[in-house]
Amino acid sequence: MYSEIQRERADIGGLMARPEYREWNPELIKPKKLLNPVKASRSHQELHRELLMNHRRGLGVDSKPELQRVLEHRRRNQLIKKKKEELEAKRLQCPFEQELLRRQQRLNQLEKPPEKEEDHAPEFIKVKENLRRIATLTSEERAL
Repeated sequence: MYSEIQRERADIGGLMARPEYREWNPELIKPKKLLNPVKASRSHQELHRELLMNHRRGLGVDSKPELQRVLEHRRRNQLIKKKKEELEAKRLQCPFEQELLRRQQRLNQLEKPPEKEEDHAPEFIKVKENLRRIATLTSEERAL
């Protein structure tokens, strides 16, 4: 595409006014307009063509790839669907079931903190407890 523009400019060159310095001294080197090697390259022309097509179709340059857009759309739909199901499930529960669920959650929260304390214990204490258990098991087996 860019090469076509350059060819058209070369044809128009005859119509443009020529500088007067050419007539002064024929021994001077006549300047030529240099071609930009980046714009003349094949890859640049293809990229430019693709950008023009995207612009005509209304796609932005900074738009995301199609796969990424589809995956985000699916994730969004799944979250919306999940939230709707949760709201519907809450609506369908009677007040008695809701109260039972709240009590069950409170009981679960009360049971969880002791487990967390055990998890934060240093490893050597856990190993020591395991050794004690093993020692008591082996002593019981010997007694039998």
